[in-house]
Formats: sequence, structure tokens, C-alpha cells
Amino acid sequence: MNQNIPESWKEIIGPELEKTYFWEIKNVLTREIAWWKIIYPHPQNIFAAFEKTKRQNLKVVILGQDPYHGAWQAHWLSFSVQDGIKIPPSLKNIYKEIKNEYPDFEIPNSWNLEHWSEQWVLLLNSVLTVEAWKPASHAKIWWSVFTDSIIQKISQSTEWTIFILWGNFAKSKKVLIDSSKHYILESPHPSPFSAHSWFFGNGHFKKVNEILASQKKEKIKW
Repeated sequence: MNQNIPESWKEIIGPELEKTYFWEIKNVLTREIAWWKIIYPHPQNIFAAFEKTKRQNLKVVILGQDPYHGAWQAHWLSFSVQDGIKIPPSLKNIYKEIKNEYPDFEIPNSWNLEHWSEQWVLLLNSVLTVEAWKPASHAKIWWSVFTDSIIQKISQSTEWTIFILWGNFAKSKKVLIDSSKHYILESPHPSPFSAHSWFFGNGHFKKVNEILASQKKEKIKW
């Protein structure tokens, strides 16, 4: 596992790496790899979301649950997939909503959301790894303890960050966020099972840019 944490995140992430629970995470992953299990994303990319988005410039945090479990789908960014991979239904619905809000938006051929990260949008899954073809297979190996701590520390150390919580799982993380100094946007999840229950029409992409404009910050080019 690559633990080369970017400088801007060391203060937040570094202490967690020394805790007993994190050693348990490492032991589980090491054991599963030794048993020839396929783990997504590649262990060298587990923390890549933090490499793409510096904490000092953080604008938005979009919380996901765990990585896609299909062959080569899993990216190190929540909801994103790497180039050349078939678009998952949730991501397709995300792009549909952007199109609804911005009619001139052209849905791209690439489903890789790194260009969001480069604009200081942290795409963070609660669980950072998964065994191939086994959804939620790593949900109980302490990853949520790690990411809950990160969310809470982001809340404590930044101001007026926009947190986007889609679905009940993400909404459960609201207790970690200080709503007196941050923006919290909530709606149903973009999955096909709930997108028509007000994910479509939530207006979140425009709302983010309206908030950023009020802060005199550059808008996100979705």
C-alpha cells in the first residue's frame, strides 16, 4: 500500500496511519493479496484522491460509499471510472443531472472525473478498497473509521467547504460535519433505484457554483 501522503494532508492523515485499526486494515489487505485475491483500486492508488486535491484549496467534498467492484472499473475517486470503461448507471445519472442544470453541457466520452479533482473537488469513498466482484466486501475492515476521521478533521480545519451527501449512507456522515461553518447539500443517491426520487432536479451542480461565486471563488467546470 502506497502511504506517500501529500504534504498538505499529512497533518490530517499521518496520525491515523499509526493507529492500531489502520494496522489491521494493512494486515487484511496484505493477507488477501497473498491469497491472490484481486483488490480494487490497485494498492498503489488507494490514497490517490488526496494526491489530486490539495487540502488548502479544498472547495467541495463528494462522499461515496465504496469503489466499483467490476473489472477495472474502480478508480481512486468516488463515482469515477478510468478511461475506456463502460459508464456505470450512477455516473450516467450524475451527467444527466448536470445536463439538466446546464443545457449547453456536452456529456464527455471519458467518465474519468480527475478534472473535478484538479479543481479542488475531493471525491472520497467511505471505504477505500473492495475485492473484485464482491460489493461492500471491505465495508467491515475499519476503512470507515479512517475516512470518518478524515471528514471530521476536514470539517474542523477548513471553513465554508461544500459537502455533497447523496443517499442515506452519505447522509449518515452529516454528524461529522460542523453545519455552522460549512455548506451541506443532500439528496437521494444517483443510482437507478433512487435517482427519480429527487436526485434528478436537486440542482446541486448549480448550487455549488452559486456558493463558490458568492465566495468569489472560481466555479467548477463540471
